[in-house]
Amino acid sequence: MAALPDTVLNLLDLDAHAEAKLPRPIWAYVSGGVEDGVSLRANRAAFERLHLVPRLLRDVSQRSAAITLLGQRFAQPFGIAPMGLAALSGFEADLAMARAAQAAGVPFILSGSSLVPMEEVFAAAPSSWFQAYLPGQPERINALLDRVARAGFRHLVITVDLPVPANRENLTRAGFSIPLKPSLDLALDGLRRPGWLVGTLLQTLLRRGMPHFENLLAERNAPAFSRHVERDFANREHLNWTHLAAIRERWPGQLILKGILSPQDARLAQEHGVDALVVSNHGGRQLDGALPPILALPAIRKAVPDMPLLLDSGVRRGTDVIKALALGADAVLLGRPFNYAAALGGQAGVAQAIRLLADEVHRDLALVGAARCDDLDPSYVQQP
Repeated sequence: MAALPDTVLNLLDLDAHAEAKLPRPIWAYVSGGVEDGVSLRANRAAFERLHLVPRLLRDVSQRSAAITLLGQRFAQPFGIAPMGLAALSGFEADLAMARAAQAAGVPFILSGSSLVPMEEVFAAAPSSWFQAYLPGQPERINALLDRVARAGFRHLVITVDLPVPANRENLTRAGFSIPLKPSLDLALDGLRRPGWLVGTLLQTLLRRGMPHFENLLAERNAPAFSRHVERDFANREHLNWTHLAAIRERWPGQLILKGILSPQDARLAQEHGVDALVVSNHGGRQLDGALPPILALPAIRKAVPDMPLLLDSGVRRGTDVIKALALGADAVLLGRPFNYAAALGGQAGVAQAIRLLADEVHRDLALVGAARCDDLDPSYVQQP
């Protein structure tokens, strides 16, 4: 039996099913953007404005979508982006995504604002990467880095586009906040969605207890319902390149910066010893009106021609993956669709979603006339 509904034929089909299953505040948190949703809509629109230019009569009978990225071999040129609070969507969603990614041979990045301890995730899926929101004080940064290293992670992703919390007006309207605030509306909305209430909330409380932010700092953080959580998300305004230099000196593994849209910042990152970048506008969840990453990608690739580049925000189809690879990305990341797949079908649902996208990439490589991802270049894309 399929883990996802039979009507799910692609990743875009997941949205409606997830909206029907998740309580309104949690759906708003996962699906929404910031302020007027300009960047959220622009991310998809930018992909849709790009047109592919296929090359014909190429032998694509032995094609492969496999890539090598930062010393790891992956079966596909896409992976699962870090998503905070994923375990509110589906029971142990972080573990479900990590295990499915490990089995499929694709990257998975655990969010620093996740609700499952990083040590548990790495034990289940040792190819996983870890994404950190830096604490405000050097001693807390160092303690977090030491914990990540002890857990076994070799790839550290630092999100740098969140100096202050975003203006998520949609969350206020939907009744979602950090810390989470129990209310009658939230309780009633949960009762209207018994699948989520029993399969996620009650399972979590019975088997794991009250959810905590497990990975923001070196120690376990406050419960997700505690007002003290706000303190752990604050005090980042002063972070700058000198902090990054200190991190580079201390961190022994691969260092990746997430949230880069500027060629100048890309060059600065390279000068500071960063190993790779994630070209990203936070899925339209941080600065409204920020440039869609697919439009920022060509200039960044020109600025750092030899640096590994990943891209997220707006990727939903195999053709989106092809466009990003052709314009200079080495791989892409997707967040929301795999969150929805975990909410709907757990690990099996995520595995099925990975297969759906992998099938599209395999087919689209043939249709554009490329036997390998490395064959793609800007000539395959007509830009407006």
